[in-house]
Amino acid sequence: MAGIVTAPSVTAMLRKHAENRPEKEAAAFVTDPLREDGTQWLTYAELDGRARSLAVRLHRSSIGPGERALLLYPAGLDFLVAFFGCLYAGVVAVPSSLPGRYRHERHRVRRIADDSGAAAILTDTGTRADVEAWCAEEGLGGLPLLATDEAGPGPGDWTMPATGHSTLAVLQYTSGSTGDPKGVMISHGNLLHNAENIADALGLDDSTRGGGWIPHFHDMGLMGLMTTPLMTGSATVLMSPSTFLKRPHLWLHMIDRLDINFSAAPDFAYDVCSRRVTDAQAEGLDLSRWRHAVDGSEPVRSAVLDRFHRRFAAYGLRPETLAPSYGMAEATLFVSGAIGIAPSSVRVDAGSLERDEFRPAAGESGRDVVSCGPPLGAEVLVVDPGTLRTLPEGSVGELWLRGPVVGHGYWGREATNEAEFRATTAEGDSGYLRTGDLGALYEGDLYITGRIKDVLNLRGRNLYPQDIEHELRVQRPELGNLVGACFAVPQTVGSGQDDVLVVTHEVRGIKDEERLRELAADMRLTVAREFGAPVGAVLLLRPGGVRRTTSGKIQRSAMRELFRAGALEPTYADYQPTLLPTAASREQAPA
Repeated sequence: MAGIVTAPSVTAMLRKHAENRPEKEAAAFVTDPLREDGTQWLTYAELDGRARSLAVRLHRSSIGPGERALLLYPAGLDFLVAFFGCLYAGVVAVPSSLPGRYRHERHRVRRIADDSGAAAILTDTGTRADVEAWCAEEGLGGLPLLATDEAGPGPGDWTMPATGHSTLAVLQYTSGSTGDPKGVMISHGNLLHNAENIADALGLDDSTRGGGWIPHFHDMGLMGLMTTPLMTGSATVLMSPSTFLKRPHLWLHMIDRLDINFSAAPDFAYDVCSRRVTDAQAEGLDLSRWRHAVDGSEPVRSAVLDRFHRRFAAYGLRPETLAPSYGMAEATLFVSGAIGIAPSSVRVDAGSLERDEFRPAAGESGRDVVSCGPPLGAEVLVVDPGTLRTLPEGSVGELWLRGPVVGHGYWGREATNEAEFRATTAEGDSGYLRTGDLGALYEGDLYITGRIKDVLNLRGRNLYPQDIEHELRVQRPELGNLVGACFAVPQTVGSGQDDVLVVTHEVRGIKDEERLRELAADMRLTVAREFGAPVGAVLLLRPGGVRRTTSGKIQRSAMRELFRAGALEPTYADYQPTLLPTAASREQAPA
């Protein structure tokens, strides 16, 4: 959609829509799309007016341009007002999850507050008491805390801040798999280019609504489902993640009832809908107007796409609606997508993948890798991460990105930025972002194979943990819809020995010791038979025992560190005696 990137700022674009279409619906929050009173709307005039009012309040509270404000909100429209209120004031928005109940969640938010140098915390009245308690616990009581839904000054005293494409708008903290959140510096120009790229790729205009349940502090939620529709002059329709997790059919009914053109979710969400939405819950559902079901944020599995389409084809879902995509917070969001065509995959020879070659398998055996379509949002190179040589098509290497969507680096990490955001190939081509993702360009399309830091090097072979985790769930129905994490650790007995594999997986409803023992043994056999990998330990965990990011990604690095620290609490543990000195003295019995 032409015209978005010509705007001087996100603020100017939203103001333009508020002036030209003040009574048009801009944003909705849906609690239940099947109820007449289940949707709350803001018009462009209301969103603009509240944002200007908050900007005046921030100014009067001595929170000025360039300072950072930590945004701690539950799902809802108050976050949207706070986000744009920050931009209207020239204040840098720092969206975060709420501190939560668990220690690692609360400490993560504290690290974000510290790393960003937050000058204030914004929240709503319903959450203020919890945030105040967290601030006291973490020694942050000195930071100004504003409940932005309280009555404030009128918008009339607002003036447009000096803002351009290079002005910092957001610190988008990455999900992080190591417990070390890093804030990507996203400018107004990054946001505008990302919105225009998505609009062009999906064919969006001021009549095509977007929306979904992705958290507002996640790049797919904020940059994709919230900011993009508002930049096109359409509407964003939002739902709480907890509503989706409890009643996934409501996401689909929201798409139908509120006439959503494009929505997005991680791969697991499509799997959840296929498995949990009953015929009774799907009654009356019409998905024929849903044009783009973007699948991204984690590896896309062809079996999940096929199952989702088969489950909902009777309700009007077309195969070309499904849109596997690739993106990341460091590139604002969108990099590539298979748009407007039925999803496709290549069955790749497993042996060639181990040699970093992307070669179609000659027979039936192999790994299906889904096409994420051609690069549409950035220039993409495939580079050997060791030699930094640019690789030809059909080679697996690290994906390097360049273009106006690439963020300006991580906040306060200049040494890292020089290496990761301004990388130079061996041929002297410079200005690239090193993604840490592995993939290949094949016949013009982008295929993602894994993450460099997650690849398992076992006995000289490169294996991908998600392949092992998926195969275990396919062959062991007890593992069902739960998640696992595979990682490699060194043996601590002997010297010069190879790393061994640790398999952790959640289980539900199995309490009998013998059944747990048999399951662990079968998992060992599956890994040995299918991958030829040495398994040092199998740990069966309670649901929720596998650490994940706020967007649902498996934190394999964090799980490795928890394992090595002895901090996991398995319901059953089967250790190879040479793996850990303490393991040999343990009974192979429920913990």
